This record gives sequence, C-alpha cells and structure tokens, in this order.
Amino acid sequence: MTAKSKLTLPITISAGVHVGVIVALALGISFDDKPKHLPQAQQSEPIVQAVVVDQQRINEHAEKLKKQRADAQQLERERQAELDRQARKAKDEVRKEQERIKQLENQRKLKEQETLKANNAAKAAKLKEAEEKAKAQKAADLRKKQEAERQAAEKKAAEKRKAEAAAAAKKREDERKRKEEAERKRKAEEAERARQEREMAEAMAAEQVAVSAARSRQVVSEVNKYTAMITSAIQRRLIVDESMRGKSCVVNVRLAKDGFVTSSKTVSGDPVVCRAAKAAINNAGRLPVSSEPDVYEKMKEINLTVSPEFN
Repeated sequence: MTAKSKLTLPITISAGVHVGVIVALALGISFDDKPKHLPQAQQSEPIVQAVVVDQQRINEHAEKLKKQRADAQQLERERQAELDRQARKAKDEVRKEQERIKQLENQRKLKEQETLKANNAAKAAKLKEAEEKAKAQKAADLRKKQEAERQAAEKKAAEKRKAEAAAAAKKREDERKRKEEAERKRKAEEAERARQEREMAEAMAAEQVAVSAARSRQVVSEVNKYTAMITSAIQRRLIVDESMRGKSCVVNVRLAKDGFVTSSKTVSGDPVVCRAAKAAINNAGRLPVSSEPDVYEKMKEINLTVSPEFN
C-alpha cells in the first residue's frame, strides 16, 4: 500500500502539468497573427484558417499527451508489477531462509540424537566386545578340546580303516581265489561234459551210420527181392519164340504205390523182345511193390532187363 501511495503523487503532478500545457496553448493562441507570405487574395479568411490549424495542433498535442499518459500508466503498472514480484521473491526468500534455519535446527537436533545414540551404541559395543571376547576365548578353548578329540578320533578311525582295508583285501583275495577255483572247476566240468557229449554224438552218429547202412542194405535187399518178383511176373506173361533166344530188352517201368503200372517205355534192346516185354507188363496190370516208403521210393521207377527163358 505504501508503494501505491508513493506513485499517486507523481501521477497527479504529471496530469496537472499536461492539463496546464493544454490550457496555456489554448490561451496563447493569437487570432490576430497573419501569415507573412500569403497572397493578398487569401486575407479574406485568415481567422478561419488559423483557428483550424490551431485546433489541429491542440488535438495532436492532446493525443500526444494522452499517449504519454497511457505510456506513463503502463510504465507505472510494469514498475508496480516488478515491485510486487520483488516483494514476492523477498517473501519467498524469507520463507526459504526460515525453512533452512528450521532444517538446520532439525539437523542439529538429529545430530545430537545421533551423537547420543552413537555414544550409547559405543558403550553397548564395548560391553558386547567384552562379552564376545569372553565368548571367543571360551569357544577357542572348546575348539582346542574338540580338535584334540577329533584328532584322537581320526587316529582311531584311521587305524580302524587300515584294519578294515586289510581285512577287505584278504577277503577280496580269498574271493578271487575262490572264483578262480570255481572257474577252473566249471571249465573242467564243461570240458568233461563237452567230451561226453562229443563221444555220445560220435556214438550216435556211428550208430546212425550203422543203422542207415543196415537199412540201406535191407532196402537194397528188398528192392532186389521185389525186382526179382516183378521180373518173374513179367517172365510168366512173356510170350517167346525161337527168334528171341539169346536176346534181351531194357524197359523203364513206373509204378504207383499199389503196384499199378503207370507207364512203360523201351530203353534199349531187341525190338521183338521189347514188344513182348511191354505186352507182358501191360498184361500184368499190377506188379509186386513193397509197402515200405523207402523201398517204394527206390522202386517207383526202375529199369528192368527182360531176357526170354527157354526150357
């Protein structure tokens, strides 16, 4: 409010001066003055022209004063705004300073509390250090005792492990020997079993060979017997004449399992004897055949030699 009251007086004075100037100009105008260089023909209207010119100057001066007054008011407003800003800034600075002082006071109090707390903590730390030292000494004594006991236990355990290792080594050696002996016996038994199986196989093979040989001989004997019987059956049906004497024919004959002749053909020999032999075979129809498969297998297709017989 003081700053605004200080500005009122200068504004009032400035306004008064401007009004005075306007009045002086208005009163100081001489309507009798005449233009020095105007022609004589224009002297009939000098008063009117002077009045117009002076009125224009008055208006211009009034406008100029009005603008100066407006500018002064604008400057005054800007100055007042600057003063307000500075006042706000000073007030803000005062507030900040008060806050800083308050913060410093709080920091001082906090520091005092921290110092007190640190002193108490130091006392507690010393007490705790003494307790920890006593506890550490007690723990050290206990560790020494435990270390001695541990070393004694380790020594005893090492001796025990050594004895157990020796016993385990002996056991492993005994087990190795037992396994070696068992393996030797197993191999011997396998060799003996293989020998016996080999001898048995050889004996069975020999027996089989003997049986096969005996059966082969038996089959041959049977084949020979039935061949003779077939030849005899053909001879009984063979029609002969003197032209066949001393001659023969080889005939291939195929037989069914019941002795039925399925086919017959000449292999070689005298044609006359061959014709007579084939006629005798066809006339027989069925020929003697063994019921034993292995004998029949040898006889199902045979070559017969037919030789006419003369009494």
